[in-house]
Amino acid sequence: MTDSNLIPTVQIPAVTIQSGEKFVNEKGITAIKNGIKASNRSEEAVQPFMRKPEWLRIKPRYGSKFKEVQGTVHEHKLSTVCEEAMCPNINECWSSGTATIMLMGDVCTRACRFCAVNTGNPKGWLDKDEPDHTANSVKLMNLKYLVLTSVNRDDLEDGGAGHYAAVVKRVKEVNPETDVEALTPDFLGVLADVETVVDSGIAVFAQNVETVKRLTHPVRDPRASYEQTLNVLAHSKKYRPDVLTKTSLMLGLGETEEEIIETMNDLRAIDCDILTLGQYLQPTKNHLPIERYVTPQEFEKYRQWGLERGFVEVVAGALVRSSYRAEQVLQKNNVGLGS
Repeated sequence: MTDSNLIPTVQIPAVTIQSGEKFVNEKGITAIKNGIKASNRSEEAVQPFMRKPEWLRIKPRYGSKFKEVQGTVHEHKLSTVCEEAMCPNINECWSSGTATIMLMGDVCTRACRFCAVNTGNPKGWLDKDEPDHTANSVKLMNLKYLVLTSVNRDDLEDGGAGHYAAVVKRVKEVNPETDVEALTPDFLGVLADVETVVDSGIAVFAQNVETVKRLTHPVRDPRASYEQTLNVLAHSKKYRPDVLTKTSLMLGLGETEEEIIETMNDLRAIDCDILTLGQYLQPTKNHLPIERYVTPQEFEKYRQWGLERGFVEVVAGALVRSSYRAEQVLQKNNVGLGS
């Protein structure tokens, strides 16, 4: 995760693309790198730089396992949310041999103001070999627990649900002992598409509410909504009660404690099983600024609030993301972060 005063770049042949700039990727898809530029440059200029507190400073690790996972990902042309979303945990996860695979390319049809994934219109493009590549990569990495996620694909009639399900089914065919968690788009609230994924053989269905109701816009793309995410999660649980449901909430965007409690109550009202809480980190200066840093003590307090409300588990910590140590969630020890 980059500090807000730095402009990350991405290399494509003979061209360096800055954040907020249009480019054409290797598939010929026009996209915008690292989010839409702020519409009001004068407002952006006065955003204060907030130095990261000590608990958010990470020591990079690039051991042999990291390089092995990196090699597998690149050899099989896989996109990972670890790289595309600038996840702060990439060193830890790849060094331990795990990765969250992002399906259907690296260009999202939406432009959420917190997210570093490229924005554009893939115009129906899909990799027909992705189910095989993903299944074979899981086998090579010997993963017993796989988290799949994807970009939003509003350009596809079913939002990509059929392709998503095909990947899950192929993974399970090749790796029958591997449990799969699916962190999906909201499919524009089309419940038949939700059912397609939930029926594919997954153990956990996740759709992120991202923030409290009041802040949903401008944090999320206008096509997303707080109620739509709740409806998707609620239907998944009613349709397949045996599949766990999961969601994630970013903190530090200006929410109040009363709104955190309200969100927890709304999620428990639809029998959501698992909640993750993490610190919002601004990927680039084009994204929403951080309003405050939540302390470790506050994260622990919020975790206890969630457990008191009946969540199977609440994973809470500054660097926690939806897929962070996902395979450890049911150990009910805050995935080893301590209580």
